Amino acid sequence: MENIRFGVPKGSLEKMSLDLFKRAGYRINKEERVYNLSIDDNEIELMLIRTQEIPIYVAKGVLDAGLAGNDWIMERKVEVKRVKELFYSKQGLGRVRWVLAVPVESPIKRVEDLEGKRLATELVEVTRDYLKRKGVKAEVEFSWGATEVKPPRLVDAIVELTETGRSLRANNLRIVDTVLESTTWLIANLSSWNDPWKRRKIGNLGILLEGAVNGLGKVGLKLNVSQKNFKKVLSLLPALRRPTVSQLAEKGWFAVETVLDELEARELIPKLKEAGGEGIVEYPLNKVVY
Repeated sequence: MENIRFGVPKGSLEKMSLDLFKRAGYRINKEERVYNLSIDDNEIELMLIRTQEIPIYVAKGVLDAGLAGNDWIMERKVEVKRVKELFYSKQGLGRVRWVLAVPVESPIKRVEDLEGKRLATELVEVTRDYLKRKGVKAEVEFSWGATEVKPPRLVDAIVELTETGRSLRANNLRIVDTVLESTTWLIANLSSWNDPWKRRKIGNLGILLEGAVNGLGKVGLKLNVSQKNFKKVLSLLPALRRPTVSQLAEKGWFAVETVLDELEARELIPKLKEAGGEGIVEYPLNKVVY
């Protein structure tokens, strides 16, 4: 039986990535200290691998596909097929940033002030490319961790990953510039992508994972409304949504159904009730495929 070897990022993206697989309809069993994951699809072999290594193993063909941050795809400078961009990070939806940061009291105010200075980061190649584009010559060294504590005694500045900026502020650092914004990508080995069966399997997985991402923070809403109150109820629904409307068995009544942000629903439901909506039901969504 054919299968695809798929890398799931271990570490910061692990929990969210496994949750997306579950929302996509897969049952996964993860045992403590075991890196091969059990999944209820005999055509997929899942492995937990550090996110920094996934682009390398995919490019070499050790893995057919995997989930990796754009930051590490660029850092490794590998040639892979980018199948789907998935807008999630360890804390939910959206992008993460790699930022240039210095101590609050540092005289460094702009990138050009780094001329002749020393920086620490895990993202060495991306940082070097960034400085080259800016026309700045500075020493960039690899950081094995705890990067925020290194300035100002060990280095003049750092390039570090941030989502909220809390860790930087806690270490008395301020942001000078954004070096790179990153999202998660479903990537594939070029040879695997050229194989018709593997391409279809990876592509279908991409559709389901993207649908799971789209479903995050969304809910379905359905209600009944009379002809008399129909226009009033429809006017309350978010302008960018196109609700499904169907006529009920009882003449002069309609069923309305739509998808919206969960936070919108809590504000909207009382208004819909006041406008004449009845039998209002809110339900969670696993996937939304556009």
